[in-house]
Amino acid sequence: MALKITLKPGERMIIGGAVVTNGNPASCDLVIENKTPILRQKDILTEEKANSPCRRIYYAIQLMYIDENNLSAYHKIYWDLVKDVVRAAPSTVVLIDSISEHILRRQYYQALKQTKRLIEYEREVIERVSGSVEGI
Repeated sequence: MALKITLKPGERMIIGGAVVTNGNPASCDLVIENKTPILRQKDILTEEKANSPCRRIYYAIQLMYIDENNLSAYHKIYWDLVKDVVRAAPSTVVLIDSISEHILRRQYYQALKQTKRLIEYEREVIERVSGSVEGI
């Protein structure tokens, strides 16, 4: 079954490891006819923006998803990051367990979706901690 994607003018996406940009001043339709990793611009995290522990986890999973040739290196990075995050914030273990299940099943896109929840949780925790420090 083919997947039809409409790209807005200037919108970027990754298709099977290639970055594709709509260079037209109008929207364009792409039809993807085989199974390949696809990430829309809103789901792509650059290395520069992977500036927190949970964002670095997302970035490592993103690399697993789009670059299958280097899975073992990305898996090592992922497990090291996860170990550090759980040690620093044990309350993340439920989300991390869910993400790790997807990783072990090679369901990288689903792992990315779960990791967005982890990033949101990280943001909430940082805000709570920052607020309580200011209140002292």
